[in-house]
Amino acid sequence: MLINIGFDITLGVTAPTALLYMLRVHPSRQADLLAPESLQVWPNLQRDEYIDGFGNNCGRLIVPLGVSSVTLTNRATINDSGALDAVDYNAFQLEAKDLPISTLQFLLPSRYCEVDSELMQFAWARFGNTPLGAARVQAICDFVHQHIRFDYQCARPTRTALDGYRERVGVCRDFTHLAVTLCRCMNIPARYVTGYLGDIGVPVMPSPMDFSAWFEVFLGDRWFTFDARHNARRIGRVVMAKGRDAGDVPITMGFGQQQLTQFHVITDEVTPQTPPLLQVA
Repeated sequence: MLINIGFDITLGVTAPTALLYMLRVHPSRQADLLAPESLQVWPNLQRDEYIDGFGNNCGRLIVPLGVSSVTLTNRATINDSGALDAVDYNAFQLEAKDLPISTLQFLLPSRYCEVDSELMQFAWARFGNTPLGAARVQAICDFVHQHIRFDYQCARPTRTALDGYRERVGVCRDFTHLAVTLCRCMNIPARYVTGYLGDIGVPVMPSPMDFSAWFEVFLGDRWFTFDARHNARRIGRVVMAKGRDAGDVPITMGFGQQQLTQFHVITDEVTPQTPPLLQVA
């Protein structure tokens, strides 16, 4: 199947600054693009693009004096298998001593995931007798999905996993932070993922499209996708960035005052009525 992806984002700025962004498809999915992404910036500012320490595509814009707003747009069409998220309930959970070195950082506390908190004791009391591996991760997803109420109006960028656990409300990043933290408490490496997830294979939601957050856990010899917010295997995830938590993968980050004035995300399956946005010339 083919999926159209893209966005229109405008930020108001009040002073010269640098603006970081993680708005390109993750390197692991770039080969699936029908043509290179068409990421445009207005006005035409100095731009540096690089790969960060987690392997994500990143960029930096230099906003000079006199520029009061910056608009970023992107359009692309990507191939997708159309398959549901892979899961293997026989995948075994490794002990910390046997885990690959590269996964160990995803067991540690991070900015939004307080493994070293009351959540540690809660996790072992709640999930200590569940089966190891994917079944334990699913038990964590079931709990988080039922524990937190989804509400866009209650979103805030400072909410941590412990806050979400106590307040019992949030958006997809809050579901993800709590699930990631509980997995880490149970010695399961877990990392935060952000990207596109459209209403493909499910009823269309009435709310505007947005970027989404989910997570991956390391079981056996690979990473598997889980989603505590939707608590279901889904079709058509397009990864943009991965990290320890949302602090590692900001969609945009400005070093100065800024205001979001336009935000529009596209994630649609290509159909006869919705042709590809970008095609190979």
